Amino acid sequence: MSMVVEADKKLTFPDLDNIYLAAERLRNVATHTPLQENLNLSDRYGATIFLKREDLQVVRSYKLRGAYNKMASLPAEALTKGVVCASAGNHAQGVAYACRKMGVQGTIFMPTTTPNQKVKQVKLFGKEFVEVVLIGDTFDDAYSAAIEYVNTHDCTLVHPFDDLQVIEGQGTVGLEIFKDSNFKIDYLLMAIGGGGLASGVSTVFKQLSPKTKLIGVEPLGSPSMKVSIDEGRVVTLDEIDKFVDGAAVKRVGETTFEVCQKYLDRVVLVPEGKVCTTILKLYDEDAIVAEPAGALTIAALDLLKDEIKGKNVVCLVSGGNNDITRTEEIKERSLLYEGLKHYFIIRFPQRAGAMREFLSGVLGPNDDITLFEYSKKTNRERGPALVGLELKSRADFEPLLARMHEAKIQFEYLNDKPDLFEFLI
Repeated sequence: MSMVVEADKKLTFPDLDNIYLAAERLRNVATHTPLQENLNLSDRYGATIFLKREDLQVVRSYKLRGAYNKMASLPAEALTKGVVCASAGNHAQGVAYACRKMGVQGTIFMPTTTPNQKVKQVKLFGKEFVEVVLIGDTFDDAYSAAIEYVNTHDCTLVHPFDDLQVIEGQGTVGLEIFKDSNFKIDYLLMAIGGGGLASGVSTVFKQLSPKTKLIGVEPLGSPSMKVSIDEGRVVTLDEIDKFVDGAAVKRVGETTFEVCQKYLDRVVLVPEGKVCTTILKLYDEDAIVAEPAGALTIAALDLLKDEIKGKNVVCLVSGGNNDITRTEEIKERSLLYEGLKHYFIIRFPQRAGAMREFLSGVLGPNDDITLFEYSKKTNRERGPALVGLELKSRADFEPLLARMHEAKIQFEYLNDKPDLFEFLI
């Protein structure tokens, strides 16, 4: 993954007293969300797993905390000129809710790739107080447009993460976790996008519970904080996987980098497919609707399973703004990651019975054909077929390949050819 290295800057750290002040500001605005033990996860990992349910926040994510705290910290004159933000969705909803609550006009820039459900929610929470502008393919594109707007309209930017008042607002999540836990927290897992949540919560825990191990979690396809910490400076990634939209940024904040570098014990990376499997399990087993970024911390438990046995672990479920139209993509990514979905180009012999032999002699009893498309060469001859197969177990794959070779079937496996795979599927 190619990248450009940026210069360091001298910064001020968030303050615990200001986080307490933010909690007072948010007392009648943000929901004090529950800290719940999850019996399924506790049994699976041989640990006591608690979920901090920010998916149950009034805007279904923690982002309201930082947005409202920032706006409540502004002088009245600045508020009369309006506020601006850029967001992939959750921060936008927080700003929109704060705008309506405070009677402030806001302009919200969002990437065109933002799930439609999040766009609708922004308009719902903000009503007549917000204008939504869809622009660019990534958060960074929307952010550039927001900065240009601020420079030409003399209004205030409410940054989604790289702002002390925003960070301190997010830190109130940490205060609630600490207050509600009548036990020692051994591990606390937090999702990282730009780093605002991890910075605020880690500020609280480094001072109130310094022995708690603080773990940041990023998607494998957008590891901007981990790469920056490894390099020792803020790094801008050239390309990212935007699937985990609430945690997919090319560049973390200057302040958030400094805080996370100092306070986090480490950052772990979770494959997007693993996140998808986690989303489906949370829904099936616990009726929890988590967005991809919200499922990150729970997906990371597999990476820590050996060291967390017998420990008290808190996973921060950062949001529940999942778009139901993404369900099929989530299922597909999960099946691919779990080794249960496989795609081939197969050249069947041009003779009678070839397809019947494949169905009866090659496919296993539990193998399902989910896609079958012939390409037509001429009126008399068919070309190769694009075939998708779903297996019941990962262990069924090698026997399937062995039977295909034994039957002398000519095929090309597509899953490990990403360029061709994405073109055809």
